[in-house]
This record gives sequence, C-alpha cells and structure tokens, in this order.
Amino acid sequence: MPTNVQRRFLSTKRILAITLLAAAATACGSDPKEKAESATTTGSNSTTTKGDATPTFTGTLKVSAIPDQDPEKLLRTYGRFATYIETQVPGIKVEYVPVSDYQASVSSFRTGDLDLVWFGGLTGVQARNEIPGALTLAQRDIDAKFTSVFVASPDAGLDPITDVAGLKTVGGHSFTFGSESSTSGRVMPQYFLGKAGVDVNSDLKGKAGFSGSHDKTIELVTAGTFEVGALNSSVWDKAVVAGTIDRTKIVEVFRTPTFFDYHWLAQPSLDAKFGAGFTEAMKQAILDLDGSGDGEAEILELFGAKKFIPTFPENYSQIEEIGKEIGVIR
Repeated sequence: MPTNVQRRFLSTKRILAITLLAAAATACGSDPKEKAESATTTGSNSTTTKGDATPTFTGTLKVSAIPDQDPEKLLRTYGRFATYIETQVPGIKVEYVPVSDYQASVSSFRTGDLDLVWFGGLTGVQARNEIPGALTLAQRDIDAKFTSVFVASPDAGLDPITDVAGLKTVGGHSFTFGSESSTSGRVMPQYFLGKAGVDVNSDLKGKAGFSGSHDKTIELVTAGTFEVGALNSSVWDKAVVAGTIDRTKIVEVFRTPTFFDYHWLAQPSLDAKFGAGFTEAMKQAILDLDGSGDGEAEILELFGAKKFIPTFPENYSQIEEIGKEIGVIR
C-alpha cells in the first residue's frame, strides 16, 4: 500500500496530468480509493486514524472519592491515579476534585460535576439511585471480602470478641462510628451490633459519635474520647504495619464477617462527553493496574490492594437493604 508521502506525490502527478489535458474541473479531485485509504473516523470527541486501533479522546475527566481518610493521603492517592489514567487513555486530562464529606461526593455526582468517583458500598448505592444507568466499573481485590474492625481502649475492659454475638459486650460503653455514610465505619458495624442485640440509640453510654473518617476514629479512641470505635479494616491494618498505632491505648477487639464495599462508579454519559469507547478504555486501564508499569506499585499500595477486579450492581444489594433498614437510604 502506498505511504502518505507516495500518495501525495501520485495525487500531484495526476492533477498535473489532468491540468495539461484540460480535463473537466470535477475530475481534479482525489481518487475515491485514495480518500477511503486516508480517511479518519471521528466520534463525538474522539478520532481514530486508519491503521491505529487506539482512539484519542479529548476533555477533562473529573475524578473524586469519599473523604474517608486524611486529605493529604487522598491527594497523594488520587493524584497518582489521575496521572496513571492520563498515560493510559490517550488525549484525556484527569483532575482530582476533593469533596468536603461523603454526601458531597454523592450530590456532586448527581449534578454531573464529577465523572468518576471512588465510592463506598453505601454511597455507591445512593449515587446509582440518583443517576439511573450509572456504571459500576471495578473494585479492589480486597473489596469483594471487606471487613470492619472494632477497636477499644484497654481501659474499656473488653475481652477479644470471637463472633457477632459477642458484640453484646460493646453495650454500655461510649462508642464512635466514622462518617454517618460510611459502609465499613457505620452501616455494617451498626448492622452487626444490631445482630448482637445492641441498639445504638439506647444501649450505649451516651450518644454514638461520628468521627468523620477512619483515621479520626483511631485518634479519638486512642485519646480516650470514646471507649470503642469501628472503622475500615484496611485503614487499620495499614496503620498497624506502619507502626503508628499505640497498643497501650488502642487494640483491635473484633473483625466482622465480610461484605462488598468500595468501587469505582462512572457517569453513564462519558462516551458522549469524551468520545465513543471512552468508558471501556478507562475501565480497562483500571483493570490493567497490576504493578508492572511505572508507578503502578505505588498506586496499588496507596489503595491497599494488589489489583482491581470487575464488579456489578447486584454485589451491593445487601448494603442497600441494610441502608434502608437503618434509615440511611430512602
């Protein structure tokens, strides 16, 4: 097949020959076969050149996440993630947009200000209820069997708890959840406490607290502000490994049964916004994050995972049922 340079040269020769022969003006255009060979296919915001199977997209993808940890940690995590997506999805720019609280992530997704959000199980359900057709793209390997941990001050006098029924001993102690909309820091801990017969509205010492984030729950129990707390097991495990836990002031007393939790949720209209095939290209880039490329191992470490795997809306049916039961989903 002729190269582009050869085609241009041949086209010039044809035009010169036609001119010398005084052919009709309509005969002076490019050969139809040449047009077909050099044509480009353009989507709404993407262009694919013949011979190049990878489309180039345009626009700025707005990415966010529920603020479940310290803002500096979130900025580092999603800043690295944004850079990765830019390198894997040609032409796209990615901007990390911090939000003030869990519900702000849901409301900003509802208004279309955010394109892709790292939600917890509960907030993901809430966001999908607001935007029919929103797409669950991927979860970490650990999210298919996620857990919460109950932590306590040694002064609380709680022995290690071996099963859900044993959570009955949490009654009568001061207690803090994380965010009111946290799956692992509120919804599932409250559910398991209920299974043990503990009513969080009447069986605790004082009113249950809401720290706002998992690392803040650790701080409050460590400081003695609350005797017991519940949080995301991944955050707790990373803090233990990092050596930032003072075991003389806070200890793990129970780890819950497993449940589905965090996942990436995308707007249903991203192909129209960024170009045909964009959503699948972005999803594949997330699933391809395996630590083998530059900077990938750091991203996975920040997420506390070894890889991302596909997930589906039905995985969060239990969360939705429990959310309705405790009044956080209408």
